[in-house]
Amino acid sequence: MADIHQLAEMFKKLDDQLVNCMRCGMCQAVCPLFRETGRETDVTRGKLALLEGLAAEILHDSQAIDTTLNRCLLCGTCQANCPSGVQIIDIFLSARAIMTGYFGLSPVKKAIFRGMLANPRLFNSLTSISSKFQGIFTRKVDDLLGSSCARFNAPVVADRHFNALATRPFRKIVPRLDTPAGSSGLRVAFFPGCVVDKMFPQIGEATIKILQKKEVGVYLPAGQACCGIPVLTSGDRQTFNTLVEMNVERFRGAAYDYLVTPCASCTSTIKELWPKLYSGNMDIEDDIAAIGDKTRDITEFLVDSCGIDEPGKPATGGDAITYHDPCHLKNALGITRQPRTLIRAAGGNFVEMNEAGTCCGCGGSFNVAHYELSKRIGNRKADNIVASGAKTVATGCPACMMQMTDMLSRRDQGVRVRHVVELYADSLQAKPQGNGKTAARKR
Repeated sequence: MADIHQLAEMFKKLDDQLVNCMRCGMCQAVCPLFRETGRETDVTRGKLALLEGLAAEILHDSQAIDTTLNRCLLCGTCQANCPSGVQIIDIFLSARAIMTGYFGLSPVKKAIFRGMLANPRLFNSLTSISSKFQGIFTRKVDDLLGSSCARFNAPVVADRHFNALATRPFRKIVPRLDTPAGSSGLRVAFFPGCVVDKMFPQIGEATIKILQKKEVGVYLPAGQACCGIPVLTSGDRQTFNTLVEMNVERFRGAAYDYLVTPCASCTSTIKELWPKLYSGNMDIEDDIAAIGDKTRDITEFLVDSCGIDEPGKPATGGDAITYHDPCHLKNALGITRQPRTLIRAAGGNFVEMNEAGTCCGCGGSFNVAHYELSKRIGNRKADNIVASGAKTVATGCPACMMQMTDMLSRRDQGVRVRHVVELYADSLQAKPQGNGKTAARKR
């Protein structure tokens, strides 16, 4: 728990952030959660009104406040559409940090965050062991989507269709890389992210394949940790600081032009939230700012820095492909053009779905704590995917892939879920991949 002086300072900063809200209600018009529930406390305006009296209310009914604050996807749609420019995500993350400082972390979250995420070796070992025995507890339900369900009525996964852990994580396929820039003159640091490493290693492999094809040098250090977004959204600033420090240690001092990641959540966290919310060792603040400034979404890098462009004539044959905008790309970073360009550059017969830019309903821990609400929002997204007539829905966020897999797997409509870089990698002339070490020199 935070001490009284820390809490007082956090309350003061929060009050300073709240003054710009005009209560205009624009957030109500765009909030995907409010659209499902119609509850004022589920929309940003209602939450901000609650926060204005937080210092007093926290003593009156702290549990109700905590529940209300956590009924939010943190999708950023309200912030992206706020006419006053209120930094709503910063406010909500600050409020959650206050509540965690007041309550302390639950024993379960403390074990997960500080016991596992803050110890990457243990986290990797536990997920590796789990991948070997998961077949005992799960069964495959959709070969096309690769989804499974629980054999038993287990907590959290009870009636979900979920992606299984990879039998061989990305870190085992490509343990490390340190290659010089080729004809592109560019060299990138690569941050795969936890979900790519442990559930979708094919996304990491596709990224490396493309970078090698474009003759971009790659610096991929071993021992990377979580970007910190799960702990940050739970208000655990202590573990967030620890994870940032671990990752900065891996990347500081290395020479690279950009840090790229195929995970929308990792991109926005490293670029936007590391520099804003890290509050630990002041000696590395310049390093954090420099890394954030260099961070790019993989589609943004490939289109804007590598010059990948759309073909002169759009593809019309073959199965249609549609695209879902991840909130962390569209709302936080304004990236919408580049993924679509990459799909078309891959020769895809692209069709735009209705409401492509609305949240899929995942929201990280929101999906765990409020699954029925998450599913209702996700089903709206699945309806739009199916209505588009596409046989593949692409996106740039592994978490969105998990959510859409769950929703589409239940429908058995024959729609695949893939990352944009997978589509582009498939379009490249086959290139021997070996074990990922042919062009690398070990560090």
